[in-house]
Amino acid sequence: MTDEHDLGLCHDLPRILGRRGLLGVLGAAGIAAVAVGCGSDEPASTATQPQPPPGGGPGGGAESSVEVAEGEIPEETAGPYPGDGSNGVNVLTESGVVRSNLTTSFGSASGVAVGVPVTIRLKVYDLDGDDVAALSGAAVYLWHCDREGRYSMYDDEIKDENYLRGVQETDASGRVTFTSIFPACYDGRWPHMHFEVYQSLADATTYAHKLRTSQLALPQDVCETVYATSGYEASVANLASVSLDGDMVFSDGHSLQMAKVSGSVDDGYAISLNLPV
Repeated sequence: MTDEHDLGLCHDLPRILGRRGLLGVLGAAGIAAVAVGCGSDEPASTATQPQPPPGGGPGGGAESSVEVAEGEIPEETAGPYPGDGSNGVNVLTESGVVRSNLTTSFGSASGVAVGVPVTIRLKVYDLDGDDVAALSGAAVYLWHCDREGRYSMYDDEIKDENYLRGVQETDASGRVTFTSIFPACYDGRWPHMHFEVYQSLADATTYAHKLRTSQLALPQDVCETVYATSGYEASVANLASVSLDGDMVFSDGHSLQMAKVSGSVDDGYAISLNLPV
């Protein structure tokens, strides 16, 4: 599976400079150099439907030769099951929450979430200030539902479990990596994952100085492939009854939140998204 966050400046720069614009940072000559130097090395998504370019596609004028993102990842609701202490239970204060493997519960819980395996790769960028830079030393709290559409710590059947929740600190390149399972599509929502970005690991584990709460969306064709496998039967009908345009979170635009996905059911999937904050 390919880590698209290792593809370098040519891959990342056009996606994150919308707030300032490529012209303001590089100038016309710099834009031309980026466009020539980047070529077309980015791997194709497994999705059969064309994915919308970040920011809704190229604009007019000098910026039309490259994709320009709209800026920061949108602020979204944490939903009813954040587990961050904002509405009751709090996994962030528990020893063991800082981890990369989210498939198992920790502490006194011992449950294991089963499903199609995924690796989630997120890269955090700092858009505050004059320079765009990878945000090292920040923290990402990621959580999502299980194969049956349930959230640990909340749904009665798994309220004593805390799997599919965890925190990672960004490395020097602003990256975090989680291993998990592909989430279900439950009634009324497009398939998604939740995340919160914090200034530091200490802030995340004390629910302080949160920089962003948002959600990533999963592409339809990949969802359809996964949901055709055993255990995801309920997701087939649920997905057929929802749409991105009608989703309570993504209906106002999802280009910055649509994850890139590669892989297969047999080998597992890689899910990746840039998080400019």
